[in-house]
Amino acid sequence: MYVTLVHVHVVADRVDDFMKATKVNHEHSVQEPGCLRFDVLRDPDDGTRFILYEAYKTPEDAAAHKQTRHYELWRDTVANWMAQPRRGEPMLGVCPNHCKTDE
Repeated sequence: MYVTLVHVHVVADRVDDFMKATKVNHEHSVQEPGCLRFDVLRDPDDGTRFILYEAYKTPEDAAAHKQTRHYELWRDTVANWMAQPRRGEPMLGVCPNHCKTDE
């Protein structure tokens, strides 16, 4: 499993717009063949901060996501609403697929 945590900080007066655009991206992303999860998380203490939890079967599936029309539309739509550039943090999924115990 290949995961990216996308850290997003949105300017306060564009949060509602960001959430609408991100909902559309989410709805299309979860339909991609290689997508395992596409969660949108919001900081409970700072409503302008989000994390997109994107889990794909392979790095190639994650790369294919960035070639989709819905991703390109989302990226271009929200670009000017960022308080700072979004930051993707790649991770490798361990559990549930690759967990091993000594028991």
